[in-house]
Amino acid sequence: MIIWLASYPKSGNTLLRSLLSSYFYSSDGSFTFKNLEKISQFPLTSHLMSIGVNIDNEEDVFKNFINAQNLINQDKGKIKFFKTHSSLSQTYESNFTDLRNTLGTIYIVRDPRNVVTSFAHHYSMSIDQATDVMIDKNRFMDKTPKNCRVFLGSWSFNYNSWKNLQKHNKYLLIKYEDLISKKKNVLLKIFKYLDFLGLKTNLDIIKLNKAIKTTQFEDMKKKEENEVFYEALIDTNTGKRKNFFNLGPKNDWRKLLDKKNLDKIEKNFEKEMIELGYL
Repeated sequence: MIIWLASYPKSGNTLLRSLLSSYFYSSDGSFTFKNLEKISQFPLTSHLMSIGVNIDNEEDVFKNFINAQNLINQDKGKIKFFKTHSSLSQTYESNFTDLRNTLGTIYIVRDPRNVVTSFAHHYSMSIDQATDVMIDKNRFMDKTPKNCRVFLGSWSFNYNSWKNLQKHNKYLLIKYEDLISKKKNVLLKIFKYLDFLGLKTNLDIIKLNKAIKTTQFEDMKKKEENEVFYEALIDTNTGKRKNFFNLGPKNDWRKLLDKKNLDKIEKNFEKEMIELGYL
């Protein structure tokens, strides 16, 4: 069964994956990029190719997401984490996932006023462009050689779509800001949820503390300077790989976001931002 680590892009998914991969896939809780890769993204092109889908046929790709998950879940009794930026929605009359394949979801959300500046840096966009992408209700994430195209939706649509799993007890909401300021408390909440799902974590607090210590932003930023982190994109202007770990805690919309885009974001996402305590 799959536990989804779902989010809108640039909302803290990598930090969550780093913490969980350090705990579950290392002997002592130490973070490595190699272990981070063990929580991969869905859907990869390889997921669809493994069941014979032509990845150049977009409709067939969307219609076979659940078939690909069925194959992943043939390993009975094994729980797997997967990152996704897809919304929980229907495209080409086909659902992204279903209750049979989904054990649970941890959805991580971040203040959209800080998402937009991080999004702009990561995808080499202006703030104006990134704002327009975030409010685009019909937005897809582009296909890459490694990843299939998925329906993203707007920031608010993506957030609201996964809440539909609440009524099935398959949803835990985590705020990025809490993961930064109250990391241990949030992780204990996550581990309690994983135990509820049947993962039987047998919490090792020493190992958890090591995972927290080795995933501090500055440490991960230094690690990226000395190793290749393949999730960092290539800058189309320079041809060089950009820093994935860019501003971290210094990413403050109060200092970086102009009034025009600030107003646009707060107007479009007012309901959700009030609900989340961002306004």
